Amino acid sequence: MVDSVALLGSTGSIGTQTLDVARTHGVAVRALAANSDIATLEAQIREFRPALCAVADEDAARDLRVRVADTATRVLSGSDGVLDAARIDCGAVVNAIVGRAGLAPTIAAIEVGNTLALANKESLVCAGVRVMALAREKRVRILPVDSEHSAIFQCLQGAAGNKVRRVILTASGGPFRGMTRDALRTVTREDALRHPSWSMGAKITVDSATMMNKGLEFIEAMRLFDLEPQQISVVVHPQSVVHSAVEFEDGAVIAQLGTPDMRLPIQYALSYPERLPSPAPTLELAQYGALTFEEPDLDAFPALALAMRCAPLGDEVCGALNDANETAVAQFLSGEIAFYEIFERVNGAIAHIIRDM
Repeated sequence: MVDSVALLGSTGSIGTQTLDVARTHGVAVRALAANSDIATLEAQIREFRPALCAVADEDAARDLRVRVADTATRVLSGSDGVLDAARIDCGAVVNAIVGRAGLAPTIAAIEVGNTLALANKESLVCAGVRVMALAREKRVRILPVDSEHSAIFQCLQGAAGNKVRRVILTASGGPFRGMTRDALRTVTREDALRHPSWSMGAKITVDSATMMNKGLEFIEAMRLFDLEPQQISVVVHPQSVVHSAVEFEDGAVIAQLGTPDMRLPIQYALSYPERLPSPAPTLELAQYGALTFEEPDLDAFPALALAMRCAPLGDEVCGALNDANETAVAQFLSGEIAFYEIFERVNGAIAHIIRDM
């Protein structure tokens, strides 16, 4: 287990669960970073007493400085403050920032040689070729925190140099699994935020509902494990017990199973290669009765197919896909567009880019 962490995105779902792991194992928190939730940040500062805390929102940072003036924590502000948090000397930087905003801190952490526990998939979607090359140059280990990529990473520990035929990414199917394209035109914001298996932030939950999240993870898996698109399959697994699997050249498949609890992959990234007692509940297979698998419905959920099409086209196209999706999801969450318009807007932006290539 690492002795200390810098936690970027500390007030979100992954951030708070990372602190649960840190609390369980006595891991010191050297730095925190978040956007603007200063009430949560204040509580985290008072419990974990980091050397510094970065707040992206300048006004919120000023308020937080007043609130924690009686502590030894230095409060920084803006994007530069977040980069300083990523560069602090620590056992590992946990990047749990959502969206493209996490890319610059990923690069900052790698440049100074910090081990990176990566939950920000957009770093590898938008600049995966660059990020992985930099990690190789700096000899920095990137440990995946996404449950699917952690599962693949864990399965590969048993590879012993044997050739991988493919990896199998599992998807819950989200709250709209089984619905038709026409039915999806009437779903609401509240419907989209009702995920059946995982507790996540709003943006990632909506991405799960459109299945764009699985498309982004497809791209992430390509970059992280140096795979060709044809070496990655996606299968819908609504119970979210099999987190992903690896098939070897002889046809044997090794899968990683566990309860749908993000503290498991978070802890493995921080304790690798050790396995330690976890705050997550243990898996009782008999309680599930059956584990089921099905092909994804690419007609009802074309965002997945679009991301898979973009995957081999490079960082520029994949970054544009991510950016168009971030914009469309924000518009949906604010009530400006309907659910199915998310895909229509992203597809329109990407079709224009691909046509001009």
